[in-house]
Amino acid sequence: MNNSTLDLYDLIKNIEKRPAMYLGQADLTHLGAFLSGYFFARRQIGIPETLQEQQFSEFQAWIEQKFNVSYSQPWEKIIRFFSPDETTSLHQFFSLFNEFTEYQRASSASATVSH
Repeated sequence: MNNSTLDLYDLIKNIEKRPAMYLGQADLTHLGAFLSGYFFARRQIGIPETLQEQQFSEFQAWIEQKFNVSYSQPWEKIIRFFSPDETTSLHQFFSLFNEFTEYQRASSASATVSH
């Protein structure tokens, strides 16, 4: 990775710092659309999925487990359903995303130790 390229998790952290700059409107629906466009554009131009993008694909299942839901809704709709409004749901996403990345780190560390 060169210095001019952000990885996915850095991009998400930058969005957290200045959501309106990236999303136009600081809400979860816009974040979901932004990330969908990000993944679509990368697939369209043939950029291989990075490790973080592969890991982020597990976020959906993690959210379903976290909220104990089994219906087929995207992660942003699940978070929105359990939040009082769009702005709160965006803040909730970042909190959940941080928890998810910590969970991944802990899982990776325990997998490394068990080998």
